[in-house]
Amino acid sequence: MVARIYRPAKTAMQSGKAKTQRWVLDYEPEVAKSVEPLMGYTSSSDMKQQIRLYFETSEEAVAYAKRHGIPHRVEKAQERKVRGSAYADNFKFNRSAPWTH
Repeated sequence: MVARIYRPAKTAMQSGKAKTQRWVLDYEPEVAKSVEPLMGYTSSSDMKQQIRLYFETSEEAVAYAKRHGIPHRVEKAQERKVRGSAYADNFKFNRSAPWTH
């Protein structure tokens, strides 16, 4: 089973960078999830899907995977593009695009 090492993206419910600085090691699923016929619950017999390890750097995560013989794949972190504008810039006089309702 291959482990995936990545930095998580921010959630849609947050505007800051909380919980995006650490690197995560989790396993890709070996067994597909199945639907339980009576109640409709989704389940899997793959227990490694429940494991999620956090590291401060990608090098620590790779070293852990090598030390324990875990085949792994490192995904490059995508940096967030920050627009350097304030709310007041929406109403400035020399705005490049016209402001309309």
